[in-house]
Amino acid sequence: MTAAHSATAPDPGHDSNLGPAHVRATRTFYDTIAEDYADHFRDILDALPLDRALLAGYAELVGPGGRVADVGCGPGRVTAHLASLGLSVLGLDLSEGMLTIARRENPGLRFEQGSMLNLDLPDGSLAGVVSYYSTIHLPEDELPAAFAEFLRVLAPGGHLLVAFQVGDEPRRHQEPFGHRVTLDFQRRRPELIAQLLEAAGFTLVLRTVRAADTELGESTPQALLIARAPRDTRQ
Repeated sequence: MTAAHSATAPDPGHDSNLGPAHVRATRTFYDTIAEDYADHFRDILDALPLDRALLAGYAELVGPGGRVADVGCGPGRVTAHLASLGLSVLGLDLSEGMLTIARRENPGLRFEQGSMLNLDLPDGSLAGVVSYYSTIHLPEDELPAAFAEFLRVLAPGGHLLVAFQVGDEPRRHQEPFGHRVTLDFQRRRPELIAQLLEAAGFTLVLRTVRAADTELGESTPQALLIARAPRDTRQ
């Protein structure tokens, strides 16, 4: 949850170092709905066996104990799941409301506020980066910068996972859970994301799309891509 394409919401009143207005609007949106969102999606991974299988495969690629950043971690559900798979996970999110929940419900894990466009992490310090439905809040012209930032913090041969909804038009979420905020969720084609990842220097490892699960309220197919940073050519 890192940047919004279009949103209307009260400005939180502090802009600081978290970027332009559309980033602050995304933060406000999730701060406002945090508790309701966390309750609504509390057990969502339990209902998604294919997603769990792909996360497990990703964890094996990273390797036991691999240091991973869950970028746009929300209330920490995926962060905790990755930790249960043996990874050393740091959760990052714009929303302090979401981070409050993540820390409360996962006291043994580390969560920090930050933006995917400016990660406060050293070059080459991670074995993995996970963007699980967080680039959906970035304008398309900011995706190259985000992917470049992911590549920067990955060690040679490190792995990136990106999940998003498939489509050509954004979906506008108006007044979710009765709160007076609005945000556009960007839907994109896997082909576009694959091209942008490769342009950033990644090698695509996996591109998969599953059908929408209408029983869970999904209205569009869901894509998950895994890409690898360049291996160390000095070897």
